[in-house]
Amino acid sequence: MFRKLITDPNRGENVFDEAEDLLDEELRPESPLRHRLSQELEELRELAEKA
Repeated sequence: MFRKLITDPNRGENVFDEAEDLLDEELRPESPLRHRLSQELEELRELAEKA
């Protein structure tokens, strides 16, 4: 589900918020996967702001 949200070509700020909520709901705070995906999400958000 996370990957589907992020690869949507028409993603906006609401998609980033939804992806972040999904991480919060599905992964424990100490999860290495959650940490990695949170970092990638932040990088994608920054790239989208620059575009």
